[in-house]
Amino acid sequence: MSVTTPRPVLHDYWRSSASYRVRIALNLKGIGFDRVPVDLVAGDHRHPKHLSVNPQGLVPALEIDGLVLTQSLAILEYLEESRPQPALLPANPAARAHVRALSLAVACEIHPISNLAVLARVGALAGETARTGWNRDNIAGGLQAIETMLNDSGFTGRFCHGDLPTMADCTLIPQLYNAHRWDVSVAHLPRISAVARTCSTHPAFAAAHPDQFDPSQEAKAIQGEKA
Repeated sequence: MSVTTPRPVLHDYWRSSASYRVRIALNLKGIGFDRVPVDLVAGDHRHPKHLSVNPQGLVPALEIDGLVLTQSLAILEYLEESRPQPALLPANPAARAHVRALSLAVACEIHPISNLAVLARVGALAGETARTGWNRDNIAGGLQAIETMLNDSGFTGRFCHGDLPTMADCTLIPQLYNAHRWDVSVAHLPRISAVARTCSTHPAFAAAHPDQFDPSQEAKAIQGEKA
């Protein structure tokens, strides 16, 4: 008697960079999933229903293998350990450390002080101009440091490391989406720009892009079908 394994369920917000990371990784691993949208702007993440899934009131949360996983990089590590092919981490220990460092440079340094709650607090304390300046400076400085990390002579290739996408690409590309939203140019960062071009043609990245899940676009599509 065969046992049907439920499809993974991703609780996410369409524009959340942490959610975007996980969508990319699931696509790279060829893991089909269903979505439960959590509207951060509307405050859905504070609703008891979502808090029962993720007590931190954050996204993403992934239901998979009878588990509920939270924190995007922990989810990526779980996917890598439970489904090692195709790999999100290179085989060489030094290369793995470099990929993890790149990932953490985004997830632990840039992202935390650019999230919705922090920006709202900065805006409340100092106004909209300060909020915008804060975020642009944070993103620009963080990406400049990552450009330098990518330029290490020992780490070459079309992606962040080598010629296959890794966990580092899963974290960098969503951050570049945020950079674009905040009018932070990366044109002067050739290594990052090259990685972005490579990922833009990869179907796993394209399918995970926030534009694919924009509620306003989905509403327009439905209205068009009814017209």
